[in-house]
Amino acid sequence: MVYFVGAGAGDPELLTIKGKRLIDSADVVIYAGSLVNPAVLSDVKSGCKIYDSAGMHLEEVLAVMQETEVQGKTTVRVHTGDASIYGAIREQLDALDRMGIPHEVVPGVSSFLAAAAAMQKEYTLPNVSQTVILTRMEGRTPVPERESIEELAKHRATMILFLSVGRMEELVERLCTSYPKTTPVAVVYKASWPEQKIVTGTLETIAEKVKEAGITKTALVTVGDFLGDTYDLSKLYDKTFTHEFRQGLDG
Repeated sequence: MVYFVGAGAGDPELLTIKGKRLIDSADVVIYAGSLVNPAVLSDVKSGCKIYDSAGMHLEEVLAVMQETEVQGKTTVRVHTGDASIYGAIREQLDALDRMGIPHEVVPGVSSFLAAAAAMQKEYTLPNVSQTVILTRMEGRTPVPERESIEELAKHRATMILFLSVGRMEELVERLCTSYPKTTPVAVVYKASWPEQKIVTGTLETIAEKVKEAGITKTALVTVGDFLGDTYDLSKLYDKTFTHEFRQGLDG
């Protein structure tokens, strides 16, 4: 059996109970060493073989999984955050299907969720934004043209950009095709890690602030008026609003 476990954003205590149990009992662990906090592997059992996939290609990863399966042992493939977001797991799952190796995916806490917790912000504020866009700028890996920054910016929704902080000036220029320059921005470096850092500003000021902070990678760029202080109160807890579980005072 191969388990794909989301290791969370960095803090080992953000591992799910199930994820930790699987990691601690694994015979073989393959983890993304360039991103995953090694502390999540601190309690692996004696004799567990650990592979850092940062220097491995797909065929090498699959070969380790296949060899472990032949031996009747368990592999845990550890990805940063949640593996469903920029985790490149689909190609691994499909390959395991072709080899007849059973697998299961265990979700984790994505860095975009840890970033919101670090900022103590809510991405979906009433009458501000009810849509969250997770995206990235194109780089060596392309992005479909219909998902360009300029196209997505037209919605002026809450936007969270992965893998883009290294090109802040270009990113700001492209966001400003639709977002006002006064739109608030927060860059969260290594959310939930001990070295976590939050840089705030507006589209007009953020690029320079990020440069001054020396942040070039391993950070999320969050954009939108959810970072502001103007919003409507929710209907969920409005004493005058009736719903399935509560009768409003004017109902």
